[in-house]
Amino acid sequence: MVDKGQEAQLWKDYHHGGSDVAREQLIVGYSPLVKYVAGRVAIGLPPNVEFDDLVSYGIFGLMDAIDKFDPDRGIKFETYAIARIRGAIMDGLRNNDWVPRSVRQKAKDLEKACNDLENRLGRYATDQEISASLQVSLEEFYRMLNEVSCTTLSSLDEIWLTRKPDDDNVRVLDLIENEDSSDPEQLVEISELKVALAKAIDGLSEREKYVITLYYYEGLTLKEIGETLSISESRVSQIHTKAIFRLQGRLARWSNTIGVL
Repeated sequence: MVDKGQEAQLWKDYHHGGSDVAREQLIVGYSPLVKYVAGRVAIGLPPNVEFDDLVSYGIFGLMDAIDKFDPDRGIKFETYAIARIRGAIMDGLRNNDWVPRSVRQKAKDLEKACNDLENRLGRYATDQEISASLQVSLEEFYRMLNEVSCTTLSSLDEIWLTRKPDDDNVRVLDLIENEDSSDPEQLVEISELKVALAKAIDGLSEREKYVITLYYYEGLTLKEIGETLSISESRVSQIHTKAIFRLQGRLARWSNTIGVL
């Protein structure tokens, strides 16, 4: 990783002096982040997806993050970069269209069923209600979640907030962690977002809350969460996928209301 004693000078040399040497040092110094993110993404992907391909996609995200990062913005570079590295990996996977069309359709059907039921019921739907809406058995519903969970790219990491029309997008979780912002407008949005996200998470089941917390805030893998909860990794994956569909639907409705996402 980049030496903390040299980091500030490298950013200054690159952003203010346009130094290609400083940019190259930043890329090399932060390259371990790419393998870290690629490793986390790879956990939920089929074995035919090459790890080296994920790293190649992620390097573009790292370079984009270095080019766009503003050290004065109050967000740690590692946090800022991880979201963009992951986004670049996701874009690479989508562009190669490695997910079968039938699985994509199942993911859309699941997400639509969750959102439609919540709009009608005014709460998160139960597994039984979702399976009934899809006209499948509960066992088939869980099989669908398993199939979608190892191929869907849905994640809280991909929910972004744009503060201004001409501003860079910022990941929701970045803003929540950015307690030191001096921008009054951003502070208001952070406060509103925290309330919206807290309400959305509060509506999840206790097990769903636990999985979201351990995965996004504690950094555990699905396998590690399964060991903690004494359930299979497959079951954790089901819980995660279902929770993400619910949270994304709730936050999408919130963002449409205030017009910021």
